[in-house]
Amino acid sequence: MIRSNLITELNTIKNAKRFYRDKSANYVLNHPESFQYLLQEIFDIKSTLSVKAAWILELVCENNIQLLIPHLNYFIENLPIITNESAIRPLSKICSFIARSYSKKQDISLLDQLTEYHKEKLIEISFDWLINDHKVAAKVYAMDTLFLFGKEIDWIHQELLLVLQQNYSDGSGAYKAHAKMIINDINKTTFL
Repeated sequence: MIRSNLITELNTIKNAKRFYRDKSANYVLNHPESFQYLLQEIFDIKSTLSVKAAWILELVCENNIQLLIPHLNYFIENLPIITNESAIRPLSKICSFIARSYSKKQDISLLDQLTEYHKEKLIEISFDWLINDHKVAAKVYAMDTLFLFGKEIDWIHQELLLVLQQNYSDGSGAYKAHAKMIINDINKTTFL
């Protein structure tokens, strides 16, 4: 019943307009028991609702990252199977939410649940998104994730700088602008 209600809700999303996405995100926030089914729908890559579910997960996690914490293993382990660019963008943004929340060290439950293995996998997938042929938004969120984890893990900033400098000339205007900001931020943290 919970899953079928969620599917019914996801089917009401006519397009990517914020109104539809907010409505479905609010449904999940008001029915947290549906969260695990939302995740399952995302990673059922044959589902016609996979992308819509990813859009909703982004908004849900933006409002309440706590709902994701019990499902970190499932979420992180399944990230590499997603190939649809419209799903990668919100998932890469969620990874940046995780990194931001973790780096602020204010969310005790995330600090307790995010293992070294989880961080390694998030770093790995973020480098994959940044290096491979993906759209700019996914790359921008990957940069953010890597920058934040690089504050704790030294080698990340060095590798991130190399990738950004190597790909800078071929990047779009948005890529270049964000890469320049990240490069400046890395240089500032290096001299602190």
